[in-house]
Amino acid sequence: MITNALIDPLRKIMGLLYQAHPWHGIDIGDEAPDTVHAYIEIVPADTVKYELDKDSGILKVDRPQKYSNVTPSLYGLIPQTFCGESVAEFCRQRSGRAEIVGDGDPLDICVLAEKEFSRGDFIIHAIPIGGLRMLDNHEADDKIIAVMRDDAVYGDWRDINDCPPGLLDRLRHYFLTYKLPPDASEGTCEITHIYNRAEAHEVIRRSIADYNVYVGELAGSIKEALIK
Repeated sequence: MITNALIDPLRKIMGLLYQAHPWHGIDIGDEAPDTVHAYIEIVPADTVKYELDKDSGILKVDRPQKYSNVTPSLYGLIPQTFCGESVAEFCRQRSGRAEIVGDGDPLDICVLAEKEFSRGDFIIHAIPIGGLRMLDNHEADDKIIAVMRDDAVYGDWRDINDCPPGLLDRLRHYFLTYKLPPDASEGTCEITHIYNRAEAHEVIRRSIADYNVYVGELAGSIKEALIK
């Protein structure tokens, strides 16, 4: 049986030989969900939307930013998380939408920071303070809101109530409009709730549980292939 006791040392050994895969090869952090590692894909200066290629672990160009949308924060993913059935179940409970499923991606995170960053593709220590419950075509697509640890401006924030309403409006507006062409009257994305730190922690814990299921299924597939 393939277990974490086997996977973790193997991951560390491979990390000495090769660059770690940002989703699978980097741990979420020993203090999760209070503090997590975040892999940053996009920074506010980007005119192109970058996205992690989940197969290779290389940051790829997803699409140019065609319209006037500018991401209002550092944006990326939390390693070793997965939005599967447990995350979807929580979203169904909170939103009252019975049709919601997980989007099958790592958990997204927005990290507020005073400093300017010229490019993505790096790891940052982030402190979750809340989140946006976003639905995209009936898929749970939560956006965890966090602050960069030790940041001079945002570093002392610990809950979503510390965040000014204008900043939350900016985040909401970006995610509700960043895919919309000029003539579109409405999009596929909806934000049902802005939630606090405790709820963000629950979403993160569920995404870790979903990831363990996801990795277990992959390990099972590998084992079956080896037996054959």
